[in-house]
Amino acid sequence: FHSETSDVHIFNICGKLLNIFWQKKRNVKNRTNVTVMLQDHPFSSSRNMTILLWHYPFGESVSMNGDACWDMYHIPHCRLVDQHSMFSSADVVVFHNRELIEGTQKLPTDQPRPRGQRWAWMSLEAPPHNGNLDPFANIFNITISYRRDADITVPYAELLPKEDEGRLVEDNLQEKTTLICWVVSNYKSHHKRSQVYSQLNAIVPVKVYGRWIQTPLDSSGLLPTISHCYFYLAFENSVSKDYITEKLWYNAYESGAVPVVLGASLSDYKAVAPPHSFIHVDEFASVRELANYLQELAKDKKRYAEYLTWKQHWKVKQNRDWTERLCKICAEFDSLPQHKVYSDLEAWDKTTSA
Repeated sequence: FHSETSDVHIFNICGKLLNIFWQKKRNVKNRTNVTVMLQDHPFSSSRNMTILLWHYPFGESVSMNGDACWDMYHIPHCRLVDQHSMFSSADVVVFHNRELIEGTQKLPTDQPRPRGQRWAWMSLEAPPHNGNLDPFANIFNITISYRRDADITVPYAELLPKEDEGRLVEDNLQEKTTLICWVVSNYKSHHKRSQVYSQLNAIVPVKVYGRWIQTPLDSSGLLPTISHCYFYLAFENSVSKDYITEKLWYNAYESGAVPVVLGASLSDYKAVAPPHSFIHVDEFASVRELANYLQELAKDKKRYAEYLTWKQHWKVKQNRDWTERLCKICAEFDSLPQHKVYSDLEAWDKTTSA
């Protein structure tokens, strides 16, 4: 890893080239679970498009007032609706996976599906929490997911360049009083993150917060608490491709603690996170080596501060708005394959590598 500005610039260029590469490669990937579906006519996002959200994700309402996509995100020709009566005229119908697998919502398979209409499967959950997707074979044409190889990629957050360079971060180090902290509510002993935590805590103390130990942090206290920690365990509950959530993007990066990450592969983190901004568990032969490194790094203020210099050039955009995710369908529609159906959605979801 390096922290020089030139490397950050190279990282930005490489990221853009990789995005273009992924867009082009999507048409030839996953032939085992994607088949061709003939349609009468191609779509074009230059005309008005109607995106029908069949049910609200987790029951959360989605802003659809007026021309929401244009008013909020300057995406033209994109109308969001949630009325089932609009089914016959919708270009894309979006279904959120959680409600489907729980059985609280059903696919409208009892209605004649308009020719050329595309159905989109949407989930921000890791594969172990997506349930059995075998019943959804040969149904969906579009995937909407945090994964970089999804048709519509909706990451939990993304990097944006700063217009003005920020101030140096070394002055904030005096406020740090705790070596390592972790916020966890859903603790399962069989999770890899729990096993790594137990081994690490046996070597160096880890300050834990969350419902697991009856010390929950509300939204107002979360970041201030983590900001006093040198390192934050941004451990995901699933070891899955591209699964990088707010644990990194918000809890760690926004608080100013250096994240120690576990979940997606090291290459997945390198593809989206600022260089030299995180420490991956897989970089060490043992948890003891990791513990030793964290202790040494906390004592060396100059080396520690290098993990925070990315903040001078980058800022994190948190992506939490379902409206923006839906509008993105219109923005990227022309780049999507026109004739596609996921013949084995279960196999695609369980894909572990690009």
